[in-house]
Amino acid sequence: MNYILFDNSHRNDILPLTFTRPMADIRFGILTIREKWEHYLQCSISTLTEEYLQKQFPLKREKENILISASVCPTPELVEYITQLKPGDILSFGEEIIASYDCDTATDNENIIDFPFPILQIRNVYDIFALNDQAIAADFALLTNGRKSQSLSDSNRVIGDRNKIFIEEGAKVECAILNTTDGYIYIGKDAEIMENSVIRGPFAMCEHAVVKMSAKIYGATTIGRYSKVGGELSNVVVFDYSNKAHDGFLGNSVIGSWCNIGADSNCSNLKNTYDKVRLWNYPQEAFIDTGLQFCGLIMGDHSKCGINTMFNTGTVVGVSTNLFGTGFPRNFVPSFAWGGAAGIKTYDVENAIVVAERMYARRHLVLSENEKNILRHIYNLTLHNRRL
Repeated sequence: MNYILFDNSHRNDILPLTFTRPMADIRFGILTIREKWEHYLQCSISTLTEEYLQKQFPLKREKENILISASVCPTPELVEYITQLKPGDILSFGEEIIASYDCDTATDNENIIDFPFPILQIRNVYDIFALNDQAIAADFALLTNGRKSQSLSDSNRVIGDRNKIFIEEGAKVECAILNTTDGYIYIGKDAEIMENSVIRGPFAMCEHAVVKMSAKIYGATTIGRYSKVGGELSNVVVFDYSNKAHDGFLGNSVIGSWCNIGADSNCSNLKNTYDKVRLWNYPQEAFIDTGLQFCGLIMGDHSKCGINTMFNTGTVVGVSTNLFGTGFPRNFVPSFAWGGAAGIKTYDVENAIVVAERMYARRHLVLSENEKNILRHIYNLTLHNRRL
């Protein structure tokens, strides 16, 4: 069977992170949503996404396909229902379609099946950190089932259950304190936790990720592939190839790929009034109530901030934005903005591409023409945001 993960209406509520990727490639827990489904279904899965992204993320369609909502994470029960679908079947959860059997042969046999079990789903951008504890627990069970962890050096101190720690091949952990009282700790292949770091689960770091010396990390936190973090983090999801390598605080936040957080930068994750946090929503072009008391920074891919940058509670920063200077930037900073609290101007897209190429080169990678064209498209797509 050919499986396809499709972007649904929740895609726009997860902007700016889905400007540069399909929903399937959101990292949530330990794995991306695509990787979760590929583990369960034991096959490669393509995506149906926005037209401007499709060349970078090609769609594979066969005569018979099962389409699955990319906002939904797999569970054993959900996989069982999906693999038993027949032509014309639609699997729903409440009012929402979560899977359907699509084929070239016409059928009048449309059959709606209600899925009777709970699902883990990303409907809003803040769900990525707010539900990350559940996602880490599910991925930990999936990845470690029937496998044996690498041994942990005696230089480390473990508080809680050692069986809740899993260390992949090539990982290095020395002189750290690991606390599993509140959740699992997963350390990916060739990742490193440096000396004097203190980590409370749930916590996950992916392959080649680095936690720098004396970091303080609270769960539920995920560090993506090749990313580096230091200072203090609490309930943060950092996507691949990003750096928050120095002192400073991030809490209840999501940082996209190819971002850099300057030294001693901080975000507020709690209002002085203890009110619920309002967050910029792209479809509504307005701040909406999250229902959360704790919400920090959402930052799109390729964005950066200088040293000592301060972010107010519930700040959304778009793609390829460069922030610096004193004071707090606005709670919504559009894509391709250059400046800070004193004012912003447009960051030329071709200059932004040059910077992205330099950052890729530092990781021995090449920015493809498809990726360059995606950035150019986002620049034009977000022109009106820079006029708000």
